[in-house]
Amino acid sequence: MSFTKPDIRSVCVYCGSAFGKDAAYRQAARDLGQILAGAGLRLVYGGGGVGLMGETARAVHEASGQVLGIMPKFLQNREIVLDDIDTRIVDNMHERKMMMFEEADAFVVAPGGIGTLEEAIELMSWRRLDLHKKPVIFLNINNYWQPFFRLIAHTLTEQFTPEAFLDTFTSVDSVEDILPAIARISAQDMDIDTRKVI
Repeated sequence: MSFTKPDIRSVCVYCGSAFGKDAAYRQAARDLGQILAGAGLRLVYGGGGVGLMGETARAVHEASGQVLGIMPKFLQNREIVLDDIDTRIVDNMHERKMMMFEEADAFVVAPGGIGTLEEAIELMSWRRLDLHKKPVIFLNINNYWQPFFRLIAHTLTEQFTPEAFLDTFTSVDSVEDILPAIARISAQDMDIDTRKVI
């Protein structure tokens, strides 16, 4: 089954370099990889073979999908570059993040730690500043991102963040909902109720 949005060819997935304590996270990573490959979408990711990012990349590769990993030199041994996957080695984290952004048409934020949060917040900030219009989808497995969404709501309540910031992302509860959400956002269907995540 191919994806029906011609403007979406590559999806960047931000996620943890660990598996997390719930097996559902690992299964979701595998399912996401298989769905991307089945839809003919290239995975763009951080280039590591560990944790959820490695699981997603292996699932895409095993399903004969395309993968582009982007790895900073200093993390090569720590995050373990996967064999048989197209990987670009860059000098630093800033170059990695910029290349991931440039190579992707949409973004999925799966469960992860502080690095995943950093990447997601930067994307959301850039979208708020009209620096891009690429879809940003949080995969909210088992309400993983709910505390983060509550923090965003708090910044709105305290009037440090405008309510329009809620238009910079959306959230889905299952892997199967990711591609439909990307399609809706890329078609500029702003009827998506992003406020449901708070």
